Amino acid sequence: MPIPTVLEGRLSIPAIAAPMFIVSGPELVLATCKAGVVGTFPVVNARNHELLDQWLGEIGADLEAARAGNPNQPIAPHGVNLVVHRTNVRLEKDLELTVKHKVPVVVTSVGNPGDIAKTIQDYGGVVFHDVTNIRHAQKAAAAGVDGLILVCSGAGGHAGTMNPFALVRQVREFFDGTIILSGCISDGAGIRAAEALGADLAYLGTRFIATEESQAKDGYKAMLVEAQASDIVYTPSISGLPANFIRQSLEEAGLDPANLPPAPKVDMAEELDPDRSKAWKDIWSAGEGVGSIHDLPSTSDLIARLENEYWAAVDKKPWVSAR
Repeated sequence: MPIPTVLEGRLSIPAIAAPMFIVSGPELVLATCKAGVVGTFPVVNARNHELLDQWLGEIGADLEAARAGNPNQPIAPHGVNLVVHRTNVRLEKDLELTVKHKVPVVVTSVGNPGDIAKTIQDYGGVVFHDVTNIRHAQKAAAAGVDGLILVCSGAGGHAGTMNPFALVRQVREFFDGTIILSGCISDGAGIRAAEALGADLAYLGTRFIATEESQAKDGYKAMLVEAQASDIVYTPSISGLPANFIRQSLEEAGLDPANLPPAPKVDMAEELDPDRSKAWKDIWSAGEGVGSIHDLPSTSDLIARLENEYWAAVDKKPWVSAR
């Protein structure tokens, strides 16, 4: 199954660190890429286009220098997330800067990637699109994206409800591009399991929030270490789209998880503003894999651990029939 050329020989493990609103910044991206995992961030985490231009220039130059100084070390390419919903008023300029800096990996979400995929591919970039169900996967495949990120039940942020055993196998029936699996993957065994199921890459979000380089608040990180899968609440009431949130953060915001308000209208102009988005500043997201998080390591230490766990799972003695 296909790994894009831009990733060949540049990964220590087959994984991508997901772009997380407010959480992912240049420090986390650089630490992730230098340890051999694709590092990404939402473009809107840069609060204006001048800052985004600066971040993209600095990340690209830093990684180029790292590769020149460490030619035998796998240093992964970086990526950005573009929200392609019609209400995202930043999209045109965000795309312009993405093209200017020739960002190698672009994650598109919340809408149809349409002509954006062709624009990215024209300079040699690859486009991976977030999907939560078969219909959206078929539409994105028809749009010509290079890969599909299958956001399955239990994933952090805007998640779907399908089981990965169903979604991966059904998507593979009609899509021969790169499949990236998202949902409850917090260790190297989970990365290996994604491969065994038929995905090409694993997509980890929540686990990377709980790292030293993450921009998440200290209270958010501490809550991740304490939370269990049973603490995750799936609701559209916070952002207008179904998403997973930590119960304790809902309660601290004065909400009753058992009696949440009706879902608001989806408005990306407000949701994607780090200064105004109460949904993500005061109410914190996590996936059901949170129960596997027990510490706050550096990103390099975390990826070294993931790599050891991954190879231990690869080398595990297979089951042998007694027949």
